[in-house]
Amino acid sequence: MSNSISSTGMTRRALLGAFAATTLAATPTYSKAAGFLRGGGDIRRIRMYSGRTGERIDMIYWIDGKYIKDAVKEVNYFMRDWRTDQTKSMDLRTIDIMAASHNLLDVNEPYMLLSGYRSPQTNAMLRRRSRGVAKNSLHMKGQAADLRLSSRSVSQISRAAISCRAGGVGKYHRSNFVHMDCGVVRNWGG
Repeated sequence: MSNSISSTGMTRRALLGAFAATTLAATPTYSKAAGFLRGGGDIRRIRMYSGRTGERIDMIYWIDGKYIKDAVKEVNYFMRDWRTDQTKSMDLRTIDIMAASHNLLDVNEPYMLLSGYRSPQTNAMLRRRSRGVAKNSLHMKGQAADLRLSSRSVSQISRAAISCRAGGVGKYHRSNFVHMDCGVVRNWGG
């Protein structure tokens, strides 16, 4: 990925700047972590829990310019459609946006994941229940997540995500969550 704006509007420079804005010290949850950490350098970490499944994840998924295959696989499973138990490879740009936003918020609290990947069946069911669900939702492509933090407001979370200048950010004050995706740079909600 170059530093210029890509077709999705995400820039490498914007994401790297968001990661550089904070420091990150973390203890990984995978077995060979010590070997990866000896080189120091840039690391990316994602922390989430699911109220639906009771699962938690605290994962370093990127070190020194490389995604860690086993960690990414665990993140993909965690972000599965819990209604159907279907998984999809999440777009790594979305994970990066989530992690960068979390770093900018300077919190230890994990995100509560409300929705990651959605199967077409789940998306159709949610569309029947709510006007706010897009027919061609980026959730079905593994390119979006709906997140909440109890220690930060929707406005605070969305400002952090918007500052990454790397995708779509939706504010849902009534439902108390923020949508982040790696699509075209845009934002909505009041």
